[in-house]
Amino acid sequence: MLILVVNAGSSSLKYQLIDMSNEQVLAKGIAERIGEQGESLTHEATGKQKVKTKAHIPDHQAAMRLVFEALMDPETGAIRDVSDLSAIGHRVVHGGESFSDSVLIDRKVIDTIERLSELAPLHNPPNLMGIRAAMKLAPQAPQVAVFDTAFHQTIPPYAYVYALPYDLYSKHGIRRYGFHGTSHKYVAHRARRILEALGVPRESQRIITCHLGNGVSFTAVKGGKSVDTSMGLTPVEGLVMGTRCGDIDPAIIPFLEKELGYTADDVDDLMNKKSGLLGVSGVSNDMRDVASKAEAGHERSKLALDIFCYRARKYIGAYAAGMGGLDAIVFTAGIGEHSPSVRAGICSGLEFLGVRIDPEKNRNCDSEWDISADERGVRVLVIPTNEELAIARETIRVISGVSDK
Repeated sequence: MLILVVNAGSSSLKYQLIDMSNEQVLAKGIAERIGEQGESLTHEATGKQKVKTKAHIPDHQAAMRLVFEALMDPETGAIRDVSDLSAIGHRVVHGGESFSDSVLIDRKVIDTIERLSELAPLHNPPNLMGIRAAMKLAPQAPQVAVFDTAFHQTIPPYAYVYALPYDLYSKHGIRRYGFHGTSHKYVAHRARRILEALGVPRESQRIITCHLGNGVSFTAVKGGKSVDTSMGLTPVEGLVMGTRCGDIDPAIIPFLEKELGYTADDVDDLMNKKSGLLGVSGVSNDMRDVASKAEAGHERSKLALDIFCYRARKYIGAYAAGMGGLDAIVFTAGIGEHSPSVRAGICSGLEFLGVRIDPEKNRNCDSEWDISADERGVRVLVIPTNEELAIARETIRVISGVSDK
């Protein structure tokens, strides 16, 4: 079965074509600057030359049309016809409380995603554009929505309700939702198998999954279910990120508005695009640049790195307390998979929980690896995430009618 995975952003559309008989990527690419100047499509099929095409891409339907043309190109494509596609899986950022699982897309699902756009105005509308374009151009293919928030729908009310007037939750849906759910679910599932092989019963496993990329979120997973997560109503809450501030005193916002003349849009831009590693270091939102500068003696970069690791350490301690113990920490995503110094910085000071990493294993880790130093302590695992494969698997499960329960 061939599954096309689509991740539509506001001005981009990423895709992968995956053969689910062996879970191999047959083709992948991205349409960029949709509706802007300098539009292009970069496409690469396995074993064939990568091509970059400059073309007029006014909207997501035009982008999807280019994607299908690239996939069917006799020289650089991977399929003969759109009918070769068994299904199309779409990443959708926000499912609110309406979706606790991936679903087959119909008119009711589209209407609900559209209604939930008020909770994710930057993400759900472009996700919908990708869905509508794919449905129009490949009407024969079942379409599946895979929600970033779905994995976190098992979080109990005491962990997701904010201590605000209750009507704000009951009438307006203001609560913790969490994101990166597809990634957290994927690596947690793999960690559960590793722990089970080590004799830790599945129903009692306590895992903290650490998705460390430009966006950062941690999730407490107990018995295979998400019981708490660091991102909230939006992806701004929680850990320090590339350009997002994470947790701050909320009274800073009216102070900025009243005393410094910021508008609501200014504050939103500040917290989402000018803070985090970039805001503190003044150098970059990329951890590689910040770590390099810190090593060279740049004080603000060192401070940014210290804040990043300290905040992460605090969350691990809090989630271990919330679950009543800890069996494994999982590092994943760009920073989590590729930065030994950040992994070491986060784990340093967690020895009281039984967290000890082997310096040599940590330095030489380049794939899935157990970097723990103590065979009897908390397992510290590096597990590469693969959200596209996770979406493809979810798509197969949904069109096959298999429950995730």
